[in-house]
Amino acid sequence: MSFSFIQPALTRRSLLGGIAAGSALVMLHPFAARAAANQAHLRIMETTDIHVNIMPYDYYADKPNDTMGLSRTASFIDQVRAEATNSMLIDNGDLLQGNPMGDYMAYEKGIKAGDLHPVMKAMNALGYDCGTLGNHEFNYGLEFMFNTLNGANFPIVCANLTKGQLASDPKKDDLFFKPYVILEKQIKDGTGSASPVKVGFIGFVPPQIMVWDAKNLEGKAQTRDIVQAAKAWVPVMKEAGADVIIALSHSGIDGSGQSERMENASLYLAAVDGIDAIFTGHQHLVFPGPKDFDGIAGADIKKGTLMGKPAVMAGFWGSHMGLIDLLLEKDGNRWKVVDFTTEARPIYHRDENRKVVADTKDKPEIVAAVKAEHEATLAYVRRPVGKTSAPLYSYFALVADDPSVQIVSNAQIWYVKELLKEGQYKDYPVLSAAAPFKAGGRNGPDYFTDVPAGDIAIKNVADLYLYPNTVQAVLITGAQVKNWLEMSAGMFNQIPAGAKDAALLNTKFPSYNYDVIDGVTYQIDLSQPARFDGDGKLANPDAHRIVDLKFEGKPIDPAQKFVVATNNYRAGGGGKFPEIAGDKVILVAPDTNRDVIVRYIIQQGTINPSADANWSFKPLPGTTAVFESGPKGRQYAAAVKGAKIEEAGDGAEGFAKFRLVL
Repeated sequence: MSFSFIQPALTRRSLLGGIAAGSALVMLHPFAARAAANQAHLRIMETTDIHVNIMPYDYYADKPNDTMGLSRTASFIDQVRAEATNSMLIDNGDLLQGNPMGDYMAYEKGIKAGDLHPVMKAMNALGYDCGTLGNHEFNYGLEFMFNTLNGANFPIVCANLTKGQLASDPKKDDLFFKPYVILEKQIKDGTGSASPVKVGFIGFVPPQIMVWDAKNLEGKAQTRDIVQAAKAWVPVMKEAGADVIIALSHSGIDGSGQSERMENASLYLAAVDGIDAIFTGHQHLVFPGPKDFDGIAGADIKKGTLMGKPAVMAGFWGSHMGLIDLLLEKDGNRWKVVDFTTEARPIYHRDENRKVVADTKDKPEIVAAVKAEHEATLAYVRRPVGKTSAPLYSYFALVADDPSVQIVSNAQIWYVKELLKEGQYKDYPVLSAAAPFKAGGRNGPDYFTDVPAGDIAIKNVADLYLYPNTVQAVLITGAQVKNWLEMSAGMFNQIPAGAKDAALLNTKFPSYNYDVIDGVTYQIDLSQPARFDGDGKLANPDAHRIVDLKFEGKPIDPAQKFVVATNNYRAGGGGKFPEIAGDKVILVAPDTNRDVIVRYIIQQGTINPSADANWSFKPLPGTTAVFESGPKGRQYAAAVKGAKIEEAGDGAEGFAKFRLVL
């Protein structure tokens, strides 16, 4: 059986013509400078995880931000095209959700058939060659996604998203998108002679979208394992004449061993025979680079290879431009890769005072293209909905009960109790699970919620709850409540009693999986190892970090039933919390968690977000631990309830260091 999805390359704006070979402003890549008569330099540029951050503007903080923005990354494009004889531009997914502009377009303005989303306006202006899907493309539903992507002037590929049940042969899957496309591009060799090269692009999305967006996909779609799909389609691409095959993998890098339907499968995808280079994303990290993937077998963080093949992960929100440079050599009538380099080029750096310095300016065409939507988004996020009597901040959300998490739980309990008050679950106690979404980490020292006392606007609510999750509730036992908290406690490293300034936080544990459960009281014993590993598997059966767990002042009854208000991600099994999955769900609400918070604030008029200190660390006399947070948190450190926090100097990359006295 033969498949062919070959199409001519889209009309490109010409490279910056007439750039002098001796120009002081542009330095040709070595491959372009030394290519022989039968060799050609091909540069492929990547953006990934833009999340609607077209402008260098933080809508949550309502101020410019030089660390983000496709309009800034775009300014690199002319430069990096000028450094190369031949180039192509791709996107690796997660375009449509992630900031208030995305919400404004989905909930306020809407995208009908024929409308052009601002993301598509920007990308079309930049002349992308190809793109693939990210998991957040599905957050607003299939109709919104298709109406938006239909505005792209470039092909979108995805080889592992089907319209129904999986076929026995992946090549017989009824796919929503073309699994691959082969673009025929005219390239110039070392003598300036032009000839065509066939570049194949194949795309992949994390299979977990079926859990994360079950409300939008259940009964409508299915996903296949990434590596399995690649093994089926890459030989077809070769048969169809692809000289070079590039994987667009919206999937991260995980060296823990290959498994079925793996979320971060790019390392093992790179091992598929026939793939020449791989663009990765999803994890919001940087590859190649000095730290994010150090120690993973098969990943060379200096050379930028996965399983020996060139690979790049270009950060997030436009923070980097990913570059893979290929030296191609003609072998008869076909081109093959004979050498490569990789780079993740940042749009900013920090000076000796740790201040952000922009390394590029806005591209005027992109700013102009989205001006109307940018201004409409500003008006949208500045709309007030109520007041808060105290500041809302998340600088210490991982080390003490926190006001930004508290208000989410207050709203969830209020909402779920109201929905259940007349039904069969009306007599069950209602708890709430909520996690801090903005807690610094890999997203930087400014990535925290910070709302002063006074008016609360929509931008503040969106800042409290970043994702358009919907409210769900599960019915579980007291024993399962304890295990839920044991899983959350994986956020922390084990700290022996008496240790001095031990590292507190497990940097591999995402903050959105650090659930605090309100409605019970408990302590966390850091001298114990984590009971569960990151996959929710029992790692240390004798370990119990959660101690003194009480409900209404009494030790919790392991058999008692509790309703726990949460979101569709967690209730559906997201985060792999033990025994928390769809079979425990008793309420599937129609409203987003964010809308519930807005309604709660409107109903209250003025909210009191003060944390109730329902959890704390078990005292370990003579023991201290250190952690990093945003430097603006220094003003709140002394007021944190249930924890003694001291300043401990400067941290890395703009963070402040704090000491927790245990």
